[in-house]
Formats: sequence, structure tokens, C-alpha cells
Amino acid sequence: MADSFRTSPKWKRWFQTWQQIDWLLLLTPTVLSIFASVVIASTQLNLEATVYGWNHFMLAMVGVVLALWISRIRYEVLLQWRWAIYGLINLSLIAVIFIGTTGMGAQRWITIFGFNVQPSEFAKVGLIIMLASQLQEKHSTTLLGVLRALAIAAVPWSLVFVQPDLGTSLVFGAITLGMLYWANVNPGWLVLMISPLVAAIIFHFSIPIWLVWSVGMGIIAWLTLPWRLFSTVTATAINLISGKLGEVFWGLLKDYQKDRLILFLDPDKDPLGGGYHLIQSRIAIGAGGLWGRGLHQGTQTQLNFIPEQHTDFIFSAIGEEWGFVGAMAVVAAYWLICLRLVLIAQNAKDNFGSLLAIGVFSMLIFQVVINIGMTIGLAPVTGIPLPWMSYGRSALITNFMALGIVESVASHRHRLKFTSSVK
Repeated sequence: MADSFRTSPKWKRWFQTWQQIDWLLLLTPTVLSIFASVVIASTQLNLEATVYGWNHFMLAMVGVVLALWISRIRYEVLLQWRWAIYGLINLSLIAVIFIGTTGMGAQRWITIFGFNVQPSEFAKVGLIIMLASQLQEKHSTTLLGVLRALAIAAVPWSLVFVQPDLGTSLVFGAITLGMLYWANVNPGWLVLMISPLVAAIIFHFSIPIWLVWSVGMGIIAWLTLPWRLFSTVTATAINLISGKLGEVFWGLLKDYQKDRLILFLDPDKDPLGGGYHLIQSRIAIGAGGLWGRGLHQGTQTQLNFIPEQHTDFIFSAIGEEWGFVGAMAVVAAYWLICLRLVLIAQNAKDNFGSLLAIGVFSMLIFQVVINIGMTIGLAPVTGIPLPWMSYGRSALITNFMALGIVESVASHRHRLKFTSSVK
């Protein structure tokens, strides 16, 4: 078979490398991107919206070509370049601090040849590659291995958090937790990782529940960690003091970030300020009904009632113009993408490929859930874009790059026998 491959015409060999590609996984995001370009162009009746729509379409086509090119390269090559990639993403995030462009209250972009590039978007893929290379080893499920993985994730996370970019830092956390879980890390350790955050939130609502939670975390530490007595006391103490620590970290957030995190619970408290986005978004989605008002027919969309509708709030335009049916079709497309990612992770030939696929899965599903949740009032406004649909050059290219890496895992898996390597 290998001899026939080498003796076949060059053009046939070019296409044979894509025989094992998951075409459904590639086609679904492509259709979403094309559909998004139409929706983006319809958000306003002016030339600027049309230009945004065409830009999104053209960049999506570039992204498809990029994904196909990456899928031809064996993903194992990333192991050789993992530290270079990790160093590059951290250097780019450091560069943002010194030469970054400020916009919307944050310093997140670097201007290159007249284009604003957001390094934190590309850092998501870099983090997935680096964590996959670390977690593929057998010792990765030990406590030392987990601490090493957390240290790797902490560097880019910290650099993104200080920009400040709370939304992207949350995505980094979701990627890390998802990949640790897939690597068979003790679930109790994962609960202990997020316990201080949960305790800080509970502290502001119910002191008794906060005390019960802290004691419960001590019990989990006793059951799952070495040095039982020390671990139990430490875990309990950390959760007990997390309430005050939560107040300290809360004070570090910008005012607009605080509004985004709490106003989704009751946006009517500030209908003309922080709650304005949420109120108008819910009105738009509700006005769409079952079948929608039609393209260019939505009042909230056309009259620009919703700021940033072509980026973070693109789903509200879909809900108003395409209705419940259109919105559910988009949700179904994301479900299909996530299903294909999990299947590729299960059928990958090694742990590294499996973890790459699940890292991309964790990144995408978290962004989809939070973005759609915030447009319907079930999640805070965090500035997380909707993959392949929100307008944004860096995010769109990043998603197609991630797609190309997963397609490489699918293309170079075992052809005769599929086995789950991690799960």
C-alpha cells in the first residue's frame, strides 16, 4: 500500500492525505462561518456592516485553507516545537503589556501592518498543545504532575488576566480543567482546585453553607490527598479564608467587569448602564418568535439597540431574524462539532492526539455555553465570542487552526483498529 502511494501521481498523493479527514467536522464550522457573514452584514443597514460581513467570509475561507494545510502535517511534530510555541505565546502576551493597543477598557491587541492581532486568542491553542504534551505522560496523573500542569497554565493565564481579559482567562481555566479530567486526574483534586472560587461566591450569600462547604472540602482532601491531616487542615483553611480573599480580588476588577458579572441576575437594576446589553438582547431574541422576523427585518438589530451585536452578541441577531428554529439550528451545529471532537479524542492513536482534541472541545464548548447563556440572561457578560460566528479576525483564525490540529489527529489515527487511549 505504501509503494502504491509513492508511485501514484503527485496530484493523487496530495488528495490521498485527506482521505481520513473528518469532513463533517470541517464542513459544519465552514457553514456556520458563511451563515455568520450573512448575519453580521444584516446587523445594520450601512456599508460598514456589509464590509464586516465580507471580511468575515473572506477570512473564513482563508481559515478553511489553513485548517486543510495543518491537517496534512502530522500532529506529533508539535511535540518537538511545544516549548518554542509556549515561549512564543508568553512573549506575545508580555509584548501586549508594553506595546499593546487599548480598546474597550483593556489592552489586548498588538497592531501589525495596520491590523489588530489579539495574542490571547492564539495563546489558547498554544496552551492546549503544551498541556497535551505534559499530560500524555504516565506520571501526569500524580500530584506532582498535576501541579506541573497547573504551573504551565498559570503563566499565560496571569498575563491575560492582567490585561485585563477576564473572559479569555476563564477559557484558559476551562481548557485546563477539561484536559486534566480527560487525563484521568483524580476528580476530587479538580473539585479542590475550584473550591476557593466557589467558597468565595457562597460566602456572600450564606455563611452557614460556606462553612459546610469548607468542611466538605476538608473531607475530600482527607480522602484524596497524601499527608491526610496536613491536607485536610490546609484545604479547610483555604476555603475558610477565601471569602475575604474574594473581596480582595473583587476589588481588583474594573467597574465594567463587576457590572458584567452581577447584573445578569437582575439587569433592570441598571437598565441604561451595565444591564442595557442584556435587556436589549432578551428583547431581540424574544421578538424573533418561532421563525424569526426575517433578514434585515429585526427592529433591535437594524436600529442598533444592541451594542457590539456583530461580535459578542451575534446570537441575539440570529434569534431575532431567524427565530427559535434558526437559533436551535445553530445550537445543533455546535452539538455536532462537539460530538465529532469527542469521537476523535476517543479514537486517537495516542494520548497526545486524544488530549489535543479534548482541549479544543473544552475551549469551544465553554465559549458556546457562556456566549449563548449571556445573550439570554443565564450567564454574565464576559466578552467571550461565539466560535466561528462572532466577528473577530484573531478568534476566527484561532478556531480554524485548532480545527486543523484536530483534523490532523483524525487523519493520522490508526486506520484498521480504533482504540480509546485516555478514556
